Amino acid sequence: MLDVARVSAAESYAIAMQGAPALAADFNHMPYADPDAPKGGRLTWGMLGTFDSLNPLIVRGIALQQIRGYVVESLMARGEDEPFTLYGLLARSIETDDARSYVTFHLDPRARFSDGTPVLAADVLFSWALLRDHGRPNHRQYYSKVAKAEAIGPLTVRFDLEGANDRELPLILGLMPVLPRHAVDVAHFEDTTLAAPLGSGPYRVSAVKPGASVTLTRNPDYWGRDLPVNRGLWNFDEIRFDFYREANGAFEAFRRGLYDFRVETEPLRWHDGYDFPAATSGAVVRDTLKTGLPEPSEFLVFNTRRPVFADPRVRQALLLLFDFEWINRNYFFGLYARSASYFAGSELSAYRTPADAREQELLRPFASHIAPDILDGSYRLPVTDGSGRDRVSLRSALLLLSQAGYDLDDTMLRQRSTRAQLSFEILVTTRDQERIALAYANDLKRAGIAVTVRAVDPVQFDQRRLAFDFDMIPNRWDQSLSPGNEQSFYFGSAAASTEGTRNYMGARDPAIDSMIAALLAARDRAGFVSAVRALDRALMSGVYAIPVFNAGEQWIARWNRIERPAITSLAGYLPESWWQRPEAQTKRLQSK
Repeated sequence: MLDVARVSAAESYAIAMQGAPALAADFNHMPYADPDAPKGGRLTWGMLGTFDSLNPLIVRGIALQQIRGYVVESLMARGEDEPFTLYGLLARSIETDDARSYVTFHLDPRARFSDGTPVLAADVLFSWALLRDHGRPNHRQYYSKVAKAEAIGPLTVRFDLEGANDRELPLILGLMPVLPRHAVDVAHFEDTTLAAPLGSGPYRVSAVKPGASVTLTRNPDYWGRDLPVNRGLWNFDEIRFDFYREANGAFEAFRRGLYDFRVETEPLRWHDGYDFPAATSGAVVRDTLKTGLPEPSEFLVFNTRRPVFADPRVRQALLLLFDFEWINRNYFFGLYARSASYFAGSELSAYRTPADAREQELLRPFASHIAPDILDGSYRLPVTDGSGRDRVSLRSALLLLSQAGYDLDDTMLRQRSTRAQLSFEILVTTRDQERIALAYANDLKRAGIAVTVRAVDPVQFDQRRLAFDFDMIPNRWDQSLSPGNEQSFYFGSAAASTEGTRNYMGARDPAIDSMIAALLAARDRAGFVSAVRALDRALMSGVYAIPVFNAGEQWIARWNRIERPAITSLAGYLPESWWQRPEAQTKRLQSK
């Protein structure tokens, strides 16, 4: 536990983006962790796709993302019950000023990499420079904002942030992964590798079967096992990630008990797919969890880099032709709602809400970029009659398409100048995505639009998505209650031309860039919420995507040998807080 008396008045055990940390300096454990959880056993994940790298910090390759957290630690740990608060991990304390013009981290002298080497300020500086110059685009963007970095002692590092005008930056640096300078080959850092990385986290990579599985084994000498942020977490002796190329095969493997839990994202399967004996007998438990975060929202995303989607009137017409009511009733059993917002179901959403005075002031220089009905809150997503043949939406869409230069010629919608038919491809990778895309293609056929639905495996889908090699894809951007620098990675103009970012739509809008800057500069929660809502209005006005549905709950299926705490975090499910029942551990040992 942190020795509060050793922390000077200028230092703090934690930092919150706005306000104060929810937990006192002498907290014993996170509220969503059970400090008495039994240790031991194994947790097996079922992963869709494949991997060819164990380095999730670079663009190349398909990496196992869980290396971060399980193997490689950051300076501080996120409190999953708060919008954005960090507590001490490798850094026992943090220091910054009111303007957040600098940040200083004081490392825990007990911190060790898994080979026993101490974690020093030199390792922090090495990691910052390495990721700034060779890391993923988001790391390069974030860490290049630092004006100066220096070690002011073997266990203290200071970052000068003068001129960044980014109040989130101290927290972003707090989440920076720390790598051992003595064990990283800088010259080949950007190359994919299956070599086990050396980290300071609770686990070490113990086995790799290329493309098939990765096994992590708990480090018995883990330096941070008794820290308050870790008490009740990291309970399994072994974590194994098994990979499956195809979604149906992955579900069958779960039914057979080959892995321990799955996050269900297909309503049809959740509704009627869990009728196998283990599920009906209670051996498989289904948890429905409500989080406190913005609801994950599925979109069909326009790649506006493609000429076919360059005109917003075309995009608006295509939005009108999406029959959510028919799809929700016939495919989703009425389980879903939808919102136009990118922060649905939270105070950050601007949908159906008039802009307050702060928002109006932020958006005033960009008045031509914001639709009046989105600004005043009167905008509503189109509602069809649910027949799959709604004539009102078809007439409205054809009027917009005519204004954009397209005419309906018998059964084909043709561009007036070239006579070419309006056509595009929807790239998908799951069964539900394909069903939605085919239903949508049928809606578009009524308007004379030719759509090809191409189903590819998860690996090819990720490769094409990262390279922006698509016309339209399904996607969701998972949002927190404290959106920040990652919004530039998602929607910023600079990210539009940088492969590997998540600006899949290719948005290049000064209004979006300005609103992201405003939320980063906000000094209180009210101003921050207004800036995020203003960003939401700019995104909705751009018509960059078709809202498909919002997932208001997390659906988790798990074999009952795996247990979880009674308290669910604000973020929802957290496998690092789970454990295996002791009697199940005994059975697994006996079966070996």
